[in-house]
Amino acid sequence: MPELPEVETTIRGLNILINKKVIKIITNTKKLRYNIPSNISYKFKDQKIISTERIAKYILINFFNNLTLIIHLGMSGRLKVTKSSYIENKHDHVIILFGNGYKLIFNDPRKFGFIDIVATLELNQKKYISSLGADALSIKFNTNYMYTKIKNSAVPIKQILLNQYIVSGIGNIYACEILYDAKISPLIQGKDLNINQIRLIIKSAKKILKKAISYGGSSIKDYRSSDGTLGNFQSNFKVYGKEGQKVSKFEIIKIVQYGRATFYCPGLQKEQNSN
Repeated sequence: MPELPEVETTIRGLNILINKKVIKIITNTKKLRYNIPSNISYKFKDQKIISTERIAKYILINFFNNLTLIIHLGMSGRLKVTKSSYIENKHDHVIILFGNGYKLIFNDPRKFGFIDIVATLELNQKKYISSLGADALSIKFNTNYMYTKIKNSAVPIKQILLNQYIVSGIGNIYACEILYDAKISPLIQGKDLNINQIRLIIKSAKKILKKAISYGGSSIKDYRSSDGTLGNFQSNFKVYGKEGQKVSKFEIIKIVQYGRATFYCPGLQKEQNSN
């Protein structure tokens, strides 16, 4: 699933479409995770993009008519921007044509992504937006915020980082890498973390996510940026997907937490609270 760095990289690739006018929208399916709005062509034909932005893992494309197109990439979705002659692919579900020859294509083999429309000023009326926790790269995501959220939690910190209602944007890959960087065990419950450990997690989260963005995200299976290039942060993984390898003399192991694979190094990521 595309996580915060992949979505941010995608957003930056869409900036080339700012001030470009939509001339046609082609929908090749009626439903992704949810139904594609049937009025999508009516709402955006002849409209120009004014800006693009990211909220957590959501892509927001804002138009001059005060409407916003919301896109979630789901498990395997990607947005492609092209200006050359383009041969339509099997899973190209929505194609937006612009007056200058550009095309924006939403491709999603597993169809877990979705597209929605909202009045720009009413964005927070969408529950999936208003219920999000602090964005992992925001100022709001700080030590005091996190301590307040987890001080009574019996949930392991790895699962807390995946909880989009607490902190938004982090997925399985980066949760593993963040906890390794902070040298915190994924098994420690939220209530057992001290202030210094929480501070380390916050610092590592911002560090890892920013570095991943600078590498164009991580390409494991489906992900490519909007111009078709692969992300390269996977070459910097320290623990994810490295079961059986060693860091110094300590082995990386794989366990399952809440149905998700967790990779970590018990020899370096101790379970006991280090006050």
